[in-house]
Amino acid sequence: MARGMSNAIAAVILAAGKGTRMKSDLHKVLHPIAGRPMLMHLLGGLAGLAPAATVVVVGDKREQVEAALAGTGAVVAVQEPQFGTAHAALQAKDSLAGFDGIVLVCFGDCPMLTAATVLRLCGALDEGAAVAVLGFRPTDAAAYGRIIADADGTVRKMVEYKDASDAERAVDLCNSGVIVAHAADMWRLLEAVGNDNAQGEYYLPDVATGAIGEGKRVRVIETDAAEVAGINSRAELAAAEAQWQAFKREEAMAGGASLRAPETVWFSWDTEIGRDVTVEPNVVFGPGVRVADGATIRAFSHIEGASIGAGCEVGPYARLRPGAVLEDKAKVGNFVEVKKAVLGKGAKANHLSYIGDATVGAGANIGAGTITCNYDGYFKYQTVIGERAFIGSNSALVAPVKIGADAIVGAGSTVTRDVMDGELRLVRAEQSVKPGWADRFHDAMRKKKAAEKKA
Repeated sequence: MARGMSNAIAAVILAAGKGTRMKSDLHKVLHPIAGRPMLMHLLGGLAGLAPAATVVVVGDKREQVEAALAGTGAVVAVQEPQFGTAHAALQAKDSLAGFDGIVLVCFGDCPMLTAATVLRLCGALDEGAAVAVLGFRPTDAAAYGRIIADADGTVRKMVEYKDASDAERAVDLCNSGVIVAHAADMWRLLEAVGNDNAQGEYYLPDVATGAIGEGKRVRVIETDAAEVAGINSRAELAAAEAQWQAFKREEAMAGGASLRAPETVWFSWDTEIGRDVTVEPNVVFGPGVRVADGATIRAFSHIEGASIGAGCEVGPYARLRPGAVLEDKAKVGNFVEVKKAVLGKGAKANHLSYIGDATVGAGANIGAGTITCNYDGYFKYQTVIGERAFIGSNSALVAPVKIGADAIVGAGSTVTRDVMDGELRLVRAEQSVKPGWADRFHDAMRKKKAAEKKA
């Protein structure tokens, strides 16, 4: 939701760290949750603020982040060398020259932050605070920085764990690192931050410390620990994935879908599930899937980049790849793969088939073992199957080829030429019958084997 011009929000996202604990050649903030880089999750969450500007501060592997941000409208500021989080935030100042609204500083490895929580922070500024910080109470406070605050949320001290006393470490209100202030205050306070601490770094929480030193009010707003959990390792990434999946499963069921074994169903960040959809165990949804009302997704199916119409049935053990479109009440059965193909209303491919680069008409039936031979090693070609056509089992349709409406292709056929409407096409070698041949063959082989044993 957009705010007034004087209270417009600009987001500064810190993503300059090396992320060494991930042990990866991929930048930490680009590791995916539900198929979407965590940085893109954060940008998506902040989109609800309609930010006046978004600046991402980069350092290590910055070319990867720059490439990922292409087309998002976010701009990049570079921190080099890297002297701490306050120093990183200050690198965004030039990109926000002339902006006089509220500046939000947050971290690219905290992808669950929501616009609603940021607006609560901004509300503290509206009520007179110079700075607002986001706190949380984790089950294990570990090495988080601590917030020492009064019962009304007035912050008395911000302290990093390494610099904290035993009494301060006993406090369970921890600093998420998320902070807001009006631009004039933010830049002035950032520039005043020193590095007289255990690490010799310029710490972002010292923005709040500086405001307190000036006699200004600093407020802490609390949120759930899950919203601000940082992701610094593969284990923490897996925990974030589990958290996101649990939320998505609850959302799907609240929307009217039935998940037979919710903990075994894996969604992508953009999966759309309609009402009265049934999803059986061990189903994986990759990016770009839409499932309309009343569809059934049977066990062990993998679906990506596909549109599934109302009342369709998929699986078990089906694979729908990008470009697969199932119109209403179409059916794709066990061990069937569909890629860049449209199955018309009520069309069926029940068993053991590959349908690629094809259009299948309404009511057509694809027999077991049928494949569309769509690739010659250099180019892909189209197969078009008309309405109500019947393709017999174990047929190979060599594209480009068209099968007419109401046509029948006999089982075991290899079709290389178009089949007209209502035509029967049978492409098989004539059967040859040799009475007694098998008996003579078996007798000869048994005698040969017995002779080898005696030798």
